[in-house]
Amino acid sequence: MTPKWFHETLHPELQAGIRIDRLIHRGRTEFQSVLIFDNDLLGRVLILDDVVQTTARDEFIYHEMLAHVPLYALENPREVLIIGGGDGGCLEEVLKHPVDRVTMIELDRGVVDLAQRHLGMICGQAFDDPRTELRIEDGAKFLAGTERRFDLIIVDSTDPVGPGEVLFSREFYGNCQRCLRPRGILVTQNGVPFIQAEEFASSAAAFTGLFPYPRFYFAAVPMYMGGSLAFGCASQGIDPGAVPLPVLEERQKVRALDLRYYNAAIHLGAFAMPPFLQTLISQSA
Repeated sequence: MTPKWFHETLHPELQAGIRIDRLIHRGRTEFQSVLIFDNDLLGRVLILDDVVQTTARDEFIYHEMLAHVPLYALENPREVLIIGGGDGGCLEEVLKHPVDRVTMIELDRGVVDLAQRHLGMICGQAFDDPRTELRIEDGAKFLAGTERRFDLIIVDSTDPVGPGEVLFSREFYGNCQRCLRPRGILVTQNGVPFIQAEEFASSAAAFTGLFPYPRFYFAAVPMYMGGSLAFGCASQGIDPGAVPLPVLEERQKVRALDLRYYNAAIHLGAFAMPPFLQTLISQSA
């Protein structure tokens, strides 16, 4: 029997394929198509609107870098907001820290339900943690109207198309800034700048106009086509890329988390930016 394949085409010039060894779920939620299957190399794979979101094999890289870089940059984070992240992987990583509450705003209830049913190897028991406050609503509208303030806001979004498009706007970033505490940090998923240069430059321009400390850091996530993934990282009162190495190492020692990718050296090294991206940012200013 000829094997079945999923083909991802993020750009007209590039396509990648993953073999579907066992189909787990295929359908639609209210907002998007969902495909979940097993691959013998990657384990469980989640696809939304024909775009790879995460795989059991490499999700730890993405979710650890999304969560632990800002959390270790903060001395005593207590209130965390996650926008998106319906698979629960980011939520699980945040809850490893001694935070008081994690508010997760997810637009698509269907993705959360499917994650709890089929993605336990990624989300664990995060949705059942008493510190989790799950709200099914529009994250951009929540930020525009709330008076709550957070130590950390993580935007774990899809790419800037469809339901995720509004999460890359200057207005949205401005509301994030308003809802951060004075030394709070905003972290965003910013795509692969080698092939998503316009989105990267747009976020860089917005960060520079809103925050004294606009930064980006990077990690190579194997299933995200086109090279290293960029994470936007911005703050009013702290430079997350300049926390002294001994401070990061001490926080790692005290919190004593069992991590597979993140450590203090990775934290600082991830903020190194190649010249072609520095040029891209300067041209967008």
